Amino acid sequence: MTTTSPSGFEYAGVRQAMRADLLDVFRIEKRSFPQPWPFSAFERYLGRPGFLVAEDESAGLGLDGETDGDGEAVGRVAGFVVADTIPNHNRPLGHIKDIAVHPERRGQGIGRTLLERALAVLSAQGARSVKLEVRRSNEAAISLYREFGFEYLRTLPRYYGDGEDAFVFITRLSTRDRE
Repeated sequence: MTTTSPSGFEYAGVRQAMRADLLDVFRIEKRSFPQPWPFSAFERYLGRPGFLVAEDESAGLGLDGETDGDGEAVGRVAGFVVADTIPNHNRPLGHIKDIAVHPERRGQGIGRTLLERALAVLSAQGARSVKLEVRRSNEAAISLYREFGFEYLRTLPRYYGDGEDAFVFITRLSTRDRE
């Protein structure tokens, strides 16, 4: 199924991540964050419903040595999200652990679609609230989270390895989201 984002770009739908996606996911992670998750972290989430990828039709399939503007091999993943639930007073609390979009595909609605699908997965798992941590300096992500009703909860000083603070945001899922 092909989805057209609000900006008019087309990309194949969001689906659960597969082992074949891991290298693309890891490359996006490395290009997106100063302290990326290790490859093994993504392996641990394989098979879980909240590890989702957005396929990238515009990238070809990384065939014939195709590369992007930075010389990285072009893959079939435009972005990904890792989300799961954690116990919280006998109710699952949703947690958006990681979300990133390939730098050349940002601003095309892919992150928005991934977040929307992740929230639906968490809702289906019984979560009534969802939390996440975001770098204090990541204004684009903070803006997206606010669009989804996330509100600032607290600051985690020096949360990241480079000393940057994290903001903790939380949102309550509506009853409509859980149906």
